[in-house]
Amino acid sequence: MKTLLLHENEPNTAEIAAQLLREGKLVALPTETVYGLGADGLNEEAVKNIFLAKGRPQDNPLIIHIAKAEDMVLWCRDIPEAAWLLAERFWPGPLTMVLPVKETVPKRTTANLDTVAVRCPQTKITREIIRLAGRPIAAPSANLSGKPSTTSAGHVLHDYGMDGPLAAIVDAGPCRVGVESTIVDLTGERPRLLRPGGIGPEELKAVLGELEVDKAVTAQISADSVVRAPGMKYKHYAPSAQVIVVEGTREAAAGYIRAHFKENDAVLCFEEELPLYEGYAPTAYGRENDPETLSAGLFAALRKLDRGDIATIYARCPMGGGVAYAVQNRLRKAAGFVCVNAE
Repeated sequence: MKTLLLHENEPNTAEIAAQLLREGKLVALPTETVYGLGADGLNEEAVKNIFLAKGRPQDNPLIIHIAKAEDMVLWCRDIPEAAWLLAERFWPGPLTMVLPVKETVPKRTTANLDTVAVRCPQTKITREIIRLAGRPIAAPSANLSGKPSTTSAGHVLHDYGMDGPLAAIVDAGPCRVGVESTIVDLTGERPRLLRPGGIGPEELKAVLGELEVDKAVTAQISADSVVRAPGMKYKHYAPSAQVIVVEGTREAAAGYIRAHFKENDAVLCFEEELPLYEGYAPTAYGRENDPETLSAGLFAALRKLDRGDIATIYARCPMGGGVAYAVQNRLRKAAGFVCVNAE
């Protein structure tokens, strides 16, 4: 089908996109985190087409997006008080909560789980589209499965073209946060962080009082693991080249990279480090002392380096909490947790 290109400021964009979703079609939607590949979360055939379009494993659950916090009661049951507290503090925003699911949500959407991941995005046009559609919108990141995420409409168009599976792409400019939402599981005895994102662990603890961190955040888990949220099991966010995260001081890391660098390699670093890699054509993705620039620029930089002539990408990774913790997670996932300490 011919893909429509819609802009958030054009008249009737929300109505057109909502109607396409009600018809069971796929629509790429902007959020503050990344662009999502949206479909009617109650339409099993439409949800199936998400998996087919992305090449996504069937056991990788989807997030459903809602227009307002009150809509949780339509699709979730036994909602704990913690969920309402988090929604009051962080919604609309880059936070996803895993909650017990009602039978009204198809098993295909939840990957046959008894839970569902749900969030209310910050982007106004997308909330309006969800409201007009009158149903929850299932929407994983719009990139082809495993590849760097889409943080602009141009990225989506690059992956699917104008004659692919998408009925429309809604363009709201580049994503502000630039990495997928934080996911916290509220179905166990204690809240558990399943994926870091734009809301840091420290912010969650301030509301919840306690927070466990799932093993999938810091290490590769086994292929037969059953997961409750996207981005936990499979290698994600990766260009075709091997990514190696190089940790340590600026000088030690530069020494290691220069010693191992070959003709078809590339360097992904902080803006402050560019002089250390003169002659190596480095790519900077943000400033180390401003982690929000790193999260906003990470996937665009990885896409820039997703070329057949690059064999290895040596990547510098920020330390610390908040959104820097999410950038660490995405880079380590892209590397398949291949990290070296230059010191």
